[in-house]
Amino acid sequence: MHLLVAEDDPRSLEFLTKGLNENGFTVDAATDGETAWQRIREVAFDLIILDVMMPAMDGWDVITHLRAAGIATPVLFLTARDTVADRVKGLDLGADDYLVKPFAWPEFLARVRTLLRRKVGPGPEVLRVADLELDLARMKARRSGQPIDLTAKEFQMLTLLVRHQGEVVSRDMLAKQVWEVNFFVDSNAIDVALGRLRKKVDESFSHKLIRTIRGAGYSLEVSDHA
Repeated sequence: MHLLVAEDDPRSLEFLTKGLNENGFTVDAATDGETAWQRIREVAFDLIILDVMMPAMDGWDVITHLRAAGIATPVLFLTARDTVADRVKGLDLGADDYLVKPFAWPEFLARVRTLLRRKVGPGPEVLRVADLELDLARMKARRSGQPIDLTAKEFQMLTLLVRHQGEVVSRDMLAKQVWEVNFFVDSNAIDVALGRLRKKVDESFSHKLIRTIRGAGYSLEVSDHA
């Protein structure tokens, strides 16, 4: 699941981003409303987490713009403004939930998961390619009915490959989408991580799905060659 967190306090932003990443989410970060709105127009996020008081464009303006544009992505407001009038304003503008700072991390995470379940619907969203199945809501992977034991990062990598089936997914794209970092060109961290993922996904099967595209990145294919 791909989330946007817009928060102008650096410590809060780091805390939220790290915590969500550790729980298996891919996170984009923005420190002002204008940047957040730009990212919303570029990326189909599964959930948007907005601080109200931000420079350039505040949270009220961001949600007003995105709802006016017909974007129905769930929005969770995080703010220290705890008056009834503020909560009502946020909900009236189209927010799906409103959490007042300071908050308990387990409650925040529960609200995030609740909003994502509402977006997915009553049943789990499942991606399928050939005999591979990814249950996005439960973060479970199977191949030919056999469970694949993946770490959160491995599940994110595989989900990215599945969503871009037949396309080349570059190392830079994997680094930015899964780790939220830019690797140096000579880093082999992505190759090592993909090697572990490929072993889990393909080693026990004659039909190989994950291909290395020399000099470019990786691709998930349904053809028989690897």
